[in-house]
Amino acid sequence: MIATAEITGVVLAGGRGRRMGGEDKGWVELARRPLIEHVLTRLRPQVGALVISANRHLSRYRGYGVPVVEDGVPDFPGPLAGAHAAMRVATTPWLLLAPVDTPWLPPDLCRRLARAAESADIVVVHDGERLQPLTALVRTSLEADLARWLESGAGRVLDFYQRHRWCQVDFADRGASFANLNTPQERERAERSPGGGGESER
Repeated sequence: MIATAEITGVVLAGGRGRRMGGEDKGWVELARRPLIEHVLTRLRPQVGALVISANRHLSRYRGYGVPVVEDGVPDFPGPLAGAHAAMRVATTPWLLLAPVDTPWLPPDLCRRLARAAESADIVVVHDGERLQPLTALVRTSLEADLARWLESGAGRVLDFYQRHRWCQVDFADRGASFANLNTPQERERAERSPGGGGESER
């Protein structure tokens, strides 16, 4: 199975945050901590290195002592542009992608995805109801093809995945761990939930 040292965790924090009123979601607070901090805390024990993909507040993100990369394509071209930027700096054969608005990622995320990676280039979470294409284990050797795909105008994330060997892993037993905080209302509901807004296991 893939070793922890072979995986770089990438927090995808480069979106526009439209449904959050244009706010940089990495700095939206939950339980008095910014979302970026929740996700870094969840990923750090599972990977050998970390990278943050962001397009705003770069110096602030660097305050976490983690490399920060910007999209090489202007105007918020989408989350896979962030993955591509991370591929260019990563020294590991794999990336573990995770959106910045998923503060409850499970502690066995990387291990379970890695089990399925022997016969795939991309391994994607299925939460029991739907695919979570931005929570995925991806080979860094796909960098050149991803660059070509982005330059061609790109499309849906799954369109790129389907160009390669990919599979999904069932996380129905931890489906709530992949909940996104997309709106102020969702954040408020999370704050009122048991566990103080994200500290408990989901």
